[in-house]
Amino acid sequence: MDRVSVDTAALAADLGELVRIPSITGQERAALEWLARRARELGLEGQLVEHDLQALRAHPDHPGEEAPRSALLTLSVTLPGTLPGRLCVCGHVDVVGAGSEAWRHGPWSGAIDDGFVHGRGSVDMKGGVVAALHALAALRAGGASTPEVVLLCVASEEDGGLGAFAALERDDRFDACLIPEPTGFALICAHAGALTFRGTVHGRAAHAAVRLEGRSAIDRYVAVHAALAAHERRINADVAHPAMRALELPYPVSVGRIAAGEWSSSVPDRLVFEGRVGVRVGEDPAAARAALEAAVRGADAEEPPVEVVWTGGTFASGETDPAHPWVRRVRDAVAAERGNATLAGAPWGADMRLFCARGIPTVMVGTSGIELAHAVDERVRIDEVAALARIVAGAAQLPSATAPVR
Repeated sequence: MDRVSVDTAALAADLGELVRIPSITGQERAALEWLARRARELGLEGQLVEHDLQALRAHPDHPGEEAPRSALLTLSVTLPGTLPGRLCVCGHVDVVGAGSEAWRHGPWSGAIDDGFVHGRGSVDMKGGVVAALHALAALRAGGASTPEVVLLCVASEEDGGLGAFAALERDDRFDACLIPEPTGFALICAHAGALTFRGTVHGRAAHAAVRLEGRSAIDRYVAVHAALAAHERRINADVAHPAMRALELPYPVSVGRIAAGEWSSSVPDRLVFEGRVGVRVGEDPAAARAALEAAVRGADAEEPPVEVVWTGGTFASGETDPAHPWVRRVRDAVAAERGNATLAGAPWGADMRLFCARGIPTVMVGTSGIELAHAVDERVRIDEVAALARIVAGAAQLPSATAPVR
C-alpha cells in the first residue's frame, strides 16, 4: 500500500464550503450539486440521479421518512478501477437543524479556526464525505492500482436512510462498503437499530380546585415513564453481541418530548410523549415494537388505553462478521495511519444496515467527535479528516484488492 498525498488545506477549504450549504434533511439538492461540480474539478466522474419518490414510498421495504421532501437525489462519484472488484464508500450530506442556542461561529459558517472546521454537519458527516472525495482524487492523481471505487453521496440518512435505500435499489453491485461516520477511528462492525414512537395518554379534565373530579393525564403517564425505564433495563440485560456488550448503554430508550395541558388551573386531559427505542443486533424491528407496546400496556390498564404509534424511519440493526476479509483490510488501513485499530459496536442506527441487508460486508470508521454531532458548536479536526482520507485510500489499494472481498 502506498500512502497517498492529501492536500490538507484544499480539503479543509472544501469542507468549509460544503458546511456553508445548509442541507437540512429534505433540502439536500444544493449540497449534492456542489459536490458534483467539485468532483468534476478533481477529475472524477460524477452522476446526479433524481429518484422516483412515489415508487420508493410504495416499496414494501421503504425505510420510512420523517422530514418533508419533494425530491430525492443521490450523487455517485466513480474512480475507474484497474483491478478486479467494486467497492463503495457511502456518506450522507443531510444534517439536522441548528437548534436554538447561540454558536461560537455561525452554524453555517464553515469557519476554519484552531485546527477545526466549524458548523453543522462538519463531523456528521460532511467531513467524512469530503475525506472520501479527496481520497478518490488522490488515488487518481497518484495512478494507484485499485478496483473501481464508487462514492455514494446520499440524502435522508437522518430520518431513515431513504437516500441510501434508493441508491442501492438502482445499483447494489458492490463487493464491500466503507461508511466514514464519526467513530473515533474505531471500526464499527455492528450497530443497534432505532425506532421512534409517539404515545398519547388520556385523562379527564376538571377545574384544578376540584381536581379529584378529574384524572390527570400527567399522573397517569408517570407509571408509563417508569415502565419505559424498566424496559430499557430489560433489553440491556445479558447483551449477547460482544461488540455491543462493551458499550455502557447499547440499546437506549429515551423520551425526548412531552406535551400536556392547556391551562394551569385545569386538570390536563391529554399528554403526548415522543421517544426512541433501540433495536438489538439481529432483532426484527417488529419484535422491538411489540415489546415496547407490551411494556406500556403492562404499566397502565386504565381505559381508554395509552395509544402508541410508530413515526419516522425504521432503523434496523446491522452487522458484519469481524473475521471478514474486508474488515481486516480496513483495519490494516486504519492501523497503518493511526498505529492501532480497534473493533467496536455503536448504539445508533445508520445506513450500514441497508448494505448489510443486501449481503454487502460493511464497516464504519471515521473521525472523533460523535458527541458534537447534532450539538451546538459542532466541529471536526482537520488533521483527522486528512487522516481519514488516507485511510479510505489505503483500504481501496491494499495488495489484497486483487482478491474478492466477499
